[in-house]
Amino acid sequence: MARLVRPPLEALRGQLEKTRARASAGADNFVRETYRLPRGEARLKAREWFARYPKAAYWTSVETWRILPDDAVEFTMRRLPSAD
Repeated sequence: MARLVRPPLEALRGQLEKTRARASAGADNFVRETYRLPRGEARLKAREWFARYPKAAYWTSVETWRILPDDAVEFTMRRLPSAD
């Protein structure tokens, strides 16, 4: 019977460790800003971001959001630092 030989995985392990270290350090090259605003102002701020940093060029998005008890919205906007 032929004996199974495991492929070398050191290069893969090294790459996974680097990727995980970068992710845990927050080095994904996105610019983030978090706001806590009343609902109407939150809408205006998000629209301002999308107007200033178009989604197609900067990958702009609302990364997280939640409604607070005082009817305010806490949200994080995310975009690339520059359009290439």
